[in-house]
Amino acid sequence: MTARTASPFLGWLGIFRLGLVQASIGALVVVTTSMLNRIQVVELALPAVLPGVLVAIHYFVQVLRPRFGYGSDVGGRRTPWIIGGMAVLGAGALGATWATTLMPTDFALGVTIAVAAFVVVGLGVGACGTSLLVLLSTSIAPTRLAAAATVTWVMMIAGFIVTTVVVGKLLDPFSLARLVEVTAVVAAGAFLVTCLAVAGVERPRGAPGSAAARGDGAGAAPPVDFRAALREVWAEPHSRRLAGFVFVSMLAYSAQDLVLEPFAGSVFGLTPAQSTRLSGMQSGGVLVGMLLVALICTVGARSRFGSLRGWTIAGCLGSAVMLVLLAVAGMTGASEALRALVFMLGLANGAFAVAAIGSMMGLVGRGRESREGTRMGLWGAAQAIAFGLGGIVATGAVDLARLATGSAPIAYGAVFVAEALLFVWATFYAVRLSREDTATPAGGLGDAALDRAAPDAAAAGRG
Repeated sequence: MTARTASPFLGWLGIFRLGLVQASIGALVVVTTSMLNRIQVVELALPAVLPGVLVAIHYFVQVLRPRFGYGSDVGGRRTPWIIGGMAVLGAGALGATWATTLMPTDFALGVTIAVAAFVVVGLGVGACGTSLLVLLSTSIAPTRLAAAATVTWVMMIAGFIVTTVVVGKLLDPFSLARLVEVTAVVAAGAFLVTCLAVAGVERPRGAPGSAAARGDGAGAAPPVDFRAALREVWAEPHSRRLAGFVFVSMLAYSAQDLVLEPFAGSVFGLTPAQSTRLSGMQSGGVLVGMLLVALICTVGARSRFGSLRGWTIAGCLGSAVMLVLLAVAGMTGASEALRALVFMLGLANGAFAVAAIGSMMGLVGRGRESREGTRMGLWGAAQAIAFGLGGIVATGAVDLARLATGSAPIAYGAVFVAEALLFVWATFYAVRLSREDTATPAGGLGDAALDRAAPDAAAAGRG
């Protein structure tokens, strides 16, 4: 028997294949949340609040992620939910595009269809994304969690970039009819890529090397209803605490997105082009941070520097410090420090994000068996709600603070400090999880767990 057949874990090729599914999700999401946003506001001259509300709807619908995860737990397979979710996501994207083309002639009908379509988009993202993360989590070596989280995140960003470039060329010259055709092509391509990417990845239940055969709990769930399953998961201290950590940290993370560029323009007088480059600098920092943590946690998994828990805590605290320094820079007019602080903020964000996602993947199999999907769905719902609220809360807080103080630097500074406090709060959640899981044999965050996983990871690497 070869090392490849002996190892129950996917190799790098398998990880990249599943990353293609995440890239496909990113391709369709960027069409609905970015491209349609611009067309509705610029080409159709509609109020900017309209796409904002539609995007919020697709986030809030994802509160149903635990139900989707439970469905895959009961069936014992993730692949049908991944493929089905992608089909639903594609249909929702196409419906949202069609609704946009109706708005110039029948605004009420177009908005009604758009609301329904964005509900469908949220359902598709929730169903596909939840089962994808569970399949990835139960199919890779524990020491590759950070690397796998980075691969999926980077490939999602790659899906954004490739889609915007290709769609931009296909839409020239622009017309509403061409818009529908291009969206249909993107949806069909994403569905095809997903089907090819997941083909043969998930082992049949009970087969050698499958999650069920390893005792990871991916077999058929006991016959309990969804509410009982969700109560069981919520009763697990680590599941409840991680849900709190995900919500608080992602609320802080998403809140800064819609505030940073207006802050640079209002306080430092940067032009739109300059603030866009500043945002790109932050994204570059995120990418560097993610790659750095993935490399350290994969190569030095058995060292103290390879601990996901340490990077989660360090990333949260680093993000808090950078936000406070940005607030100080805004109030003192220290424009020369702006770019460095924004890059360092991105670096800390990337370190915390990849470590947090890796932690979720490491903990998904801990606890009651056959609840991996429900557990991941709970954490995914917390993240979706946080992202839906983050932009609204942050921008609303800036407006209120500016109205109360009459000062842009003070208003933005107050919001940055509030976001920093959220990151500190998230750190306390991470510390409590770390202490619990370091002392627990089943933990996915502790150094001891990484030590035990190293031999299996080495076998997987030889494959």
